[in-house]
Amino acid sequence: MDLTCASPCDLSFPSDGERRGRSNPAIAAGYDGLRRNSPADVVDGLSVDLEDYFQVEAFAASVPRSRWPLFNSRSRRNTLRTLELLARNGCRATFFVLGWVAERDPGLIQEVAAAGHELACHSHLHRPLYQLKPSEFREDLRRSRDAIESAAGTRVFGFRAPTFSITEESSWALEILAEEEFEYDSSIFPVHHDLYGMPKAPRWIHLRHLPSGRTIWEIPPSTVRIGGTNIPFGGGGYLRQLPMTFTRWAIKNLHVRERQPVIVYFHPWELDPDQPRIAGNWKSRIRHYRGLDKTAERLNEILSRGTFQPLANLVGAAAGVQKHVPEQVASEAERAMPAFAS
Repeated sequence: MDLTCASPCDLSFPSDGERRGRSNPAIAAGYDGLRRNSPADVVDGLSVDLEDYFQVEAFAASVPRSRWPLFNSRSRRNTLRTLELLARNGCRATFFVLGWVAERDPGLIQEVAAAGHELACHSHLHRPLYQLKPSEFREDLRRSRDAIESAAGTRVFGFRAPTFSITEESSWALEILAEEEFEYDSSIFPVHHDLYGMPKAPRWIHLRHLPSGRTIWEIPPSTVRIGGTNIPFGGGGYLRQLPMTFTRWAIKNLHVRERQPVIVYFHPWELDPDQPRIAGNWKSRIRHYRGLDKTAERLNEILSRGTFQPLANLVGAAAGVQKHVPEQVASEAERAMPAFAS
């Protein structure tokens, strides 16, 4: 029993004949060198935070949650664009779904599951965890998980906090996740940031042993270490705003020097440069809008050059196939995620 695939996963890079999409010859040569020098057992993780453009923390002060129903949702069209992008590049991903979206468009969640992607939880109302009491978090967590599972008829095993908001201050949330039988979390970003981050946390997937004696797997977003500092890349605003020369170098560094997978993440609204503009301070507007016109091209380049799997696959590989997963949970995981083989 395992949390990965019902059949063996292909953990190798695509062969020359399997490359997809057009690219600059110089870029292609760089990726060819990466494939030749990368260990065969490195497979990268891909995740999508499924939320709408007006639900982000950058504009929380301008758009209170009570006003969300007044906005014209673009989550369906942008999620369908996302599914097309992933299908074109032969990728499978984990979709961290906002429960609020799942309640209002269960059919969309069914389409994501039908395309062979893993469904996971991104909270219900996108509130940073350090703003909540433990009881409020548990209630929000259960409501969002129930909405997702009811929509798609599959179990949810993974969680990502809004704005990566499991910090030292809110690390109590890991105990609640373990109590609620979540198998893994992807909320701890090992960086310095004004809204999130635990810079001393491990940079790679690892099993966290909690004070209660419970355990939970943690999958940190990717960073590269420069001069003793963890520099984020490969997801969200970092992917949109940092030069692609840096991103290519960082991917190669993780694969070849550190022999670790890259964890790529993005939001469907990042594929929508024509989305309505919301008033906010200069920092919020730069973080949210800068580089939206580059997202699709950059993701196409990265995804077409590697092998990407849902985060549950990485957990299954790290867990040594079955020892960490109770038999009943593992069997349900297999039924819920049969299409993850490449």
